[in-house]
Amino acid sequence: MSWSVEALCAAHPIPFRGEETSAIAKQPLSGKVIVTALGLAGDEQADLVHHGGPDMALHHYPYDHHAWWRSQIGDHALLDQPGAFGTNLSIVGIVEADVALGARYRLGTALIEACQPRQPCWKIEHRFGERKMVKRIVQTGRCGWFYRVIEEGKAEAGDMLEQVEEGLPDWSMARIFEAIWGTSTPQDDGLLRAISELDLLAEKLRAKLQAKLDG
Repeated sequence: MSWSVEALCAAHPIPFRGEETSAIAKQPLSGKVIVTALGLAGDEQADLVHHGGPDMALHHYPYDHHAWWRSQIGDHALLDQPGAFGTNLSIVGIVEADVALGARYRLGTALIEACQPRQPCWKIEHRFGERKMVKRIVQTGRCGWFYRVIEEGKAEAGDMLEQVEEGLPDWSMARIFEAIWGTSTPQDDGLLRAISELDLLAEKLRAKLQAKLDG
């Protein structure tokens, strides 16, 4: 399967709230973009503790979700922008339930691998000026996900995102997100333990889960 890349987006940190900075306001890039082990060339993160690194190299937030958000918060101007949610890859037709942990995709000449769902952040609400967006993400699983870069390369808008390996079919981004951050109560410790033992899961998230389960 393959999907057309609507936009590749990046940003530099800019003032966001008080003295805090953020690079959530991603903007479309033109022409060929180098895809490195740490993400798109020219893309940066302000908070390197919680963002960035090899297991958060590329953030994919489905453009499909923008229409749903319009039904929730109205025709917000940011929803016209492909990088509105801090998105690096803006693509139509692929969502969390379609993407398995470890699934690999050819992006231009780069090879990337899905490695974790995105945990929703308060910065989304601040950027949009809308309360309870994080709650809605948790309730609906419209979270997006991250890729690690297996092979560096180049890509541009109009290229295809082509799936070349299925990954672990029982472990979609949707299922992993619901187990860790979703609304299921009480949480299923057995399921969380199984997730924490998946070698393809982002290392930092895996360590965090194991520490939580081990008390």
